[in-house]
Amino acid sequence: MQAFTTLRGVAAPLDMVNVDTDMIIPKQFLKTIERTGLGRGLFYELRTDAKGNKKGDFVLDRPAYRAAKILVAGRNFGCGSSREHAPWALLDAGIRCVIASSFADIFFNNCFKNGILPVILPEETVKAMLKDAENGANAVFSVDLAAQTVTRPDGQTVSFDIDPARKQHLLKGLDDIGLTLEKKRSIDDYEKRQRQEQPWLATR
Repeated sequence: MQAFTTLRGVAAPLDMVNVDTDMIIPKQFLKTIERTGLGRGLFYELRTDAKGNKKGDFVLDRPAYRAAKILVAGRNFGCGSSREHAPWALLDAGIRCVIASSFADIFFNNCFKNGILPVILPEETVKAMLKDAENGANAVFSVDLAAQTVTRPDGQTVSFDIDPARKQHLLKGLDDIGLTLEKKRSIDDYEKRQRQEQPWLATR
């Protein structure tokens, strides 16, 4: 997993509440277990017409936001069914940070497991940032995970809270597998000891 330390980039505004995971990545894109290529399905039903042609008016399709790295959204972002494809699709499209006043729990947890930083801020602050983000290519935000701050385009710095363990996992780029591998020596020692003390349990 790619580590998250600092991020500077254009923020795209998505002023919608209760954006669910089916809206983020519709069910027809869930057949794959690959994490790449899902960006094409991100917000598919909002971006295309009935024939699958791009409308071109969705925020991420506008020239100023095509390289956006940050998404500023409404409350309860990522609600609905549990699907890890949702953060995969965001990440594949280049989004590394989502700012909202609240997130659905499963989506929130999945973000940390995939190198995306979900930032929770007061609703009034998020509304102000949505207005900032409406300024197109000038809507450049900076996120510093170590300092736990988001710097708005006008230079104002806003602090956010984050669980210390999750913060360290993101800073080090550790997903669940990475965390397990950090304990590899202890696991190997345990298995060696078990083979000596309980050989009937050994599988190899």
